Amino acid sequence: MSRYQAALLGLGLLFMLLLYVGLPATPEQNSWVWRDPNVTVLAGLTLGNSPIFYREALPLHRARRAEVVLLHGKAFNSHTWEQLGTLQLLSQRGYRAVALDLPGFGNSAPSKETNTEAGRAELLERVLRELKVQNAVLVSPSLSGRYALPFLMQGHHQLHGFVPIAPTSTRNYTQEQFWALKTPTLILYGELDHTMGQESLRQLRHLPNHSVVKLHNAGHACYLHQPKDFHLVLLDFLDHLP
Repeated sequence: MSRYQAALLGLGLLFMLLLYVGLPATPEQNSWVWRDPNVTVLAGLTLGNSPIFYREALPLHRARRAEVVLLHGKAFNSHTWEQLGTLQLLSQRGYRAVALDLPGFGNSAPSKETNTEAGRAELLERVLRELKVQNAVLVSPSLSGRYALPFLMQGHHQLHGFVPIAPTSTRNYTQEQFWALKTPTLILYGELDHTMGQESLRQLRHLPNHSVVKLHNAGHACYLHQPKDFHLVLLDFLDHLP
């Protein structure tokens, strides 16, 4: 090999080394991954052996008192609230917002802890504690009622507000149990949801400090069918919380 060829080979190897060193490392599963600059991130909490993932919208200006925690239904996950624009909208209005992947959904692993009502309430309580959520407004559609309602019953004093959207499990509690709760509540359901929407409304009406909004031409996932109306109603509720 001539000196010229050796020099070219050396330069080529040096270039490849510099290129390799300069490449960004693949992010680990628990690292922050920016989805939308200045607005949403994806991260993970480690609660025992069950990582819980969430998306967070950080306020773009002075944060308001309420911090919105968005759960999800059976066919959805935290990404739903990003796709719908809810996280971004809340951020723009000065609210901190967190959307969870419940265990077994999205990026969160299943957890044996969720087999019991007490376990689901405790898991949600620990997530809020780890995220340092101080004035939580819990938004709970459909299946997530299995988490939100036990937490409401046991830790309602920790909630600044509650937004049930045709949640499951309302029949697990008595009128007297609902009467004892003072949490400001916005009951939302779709006009076309004649099963879960109507059933949950009958039970949730026993909450003493509640208002009811029916979204027209909307089914069970009414926030997806009428997102503009849903956002307007949610923001009005949040803006008027003490």
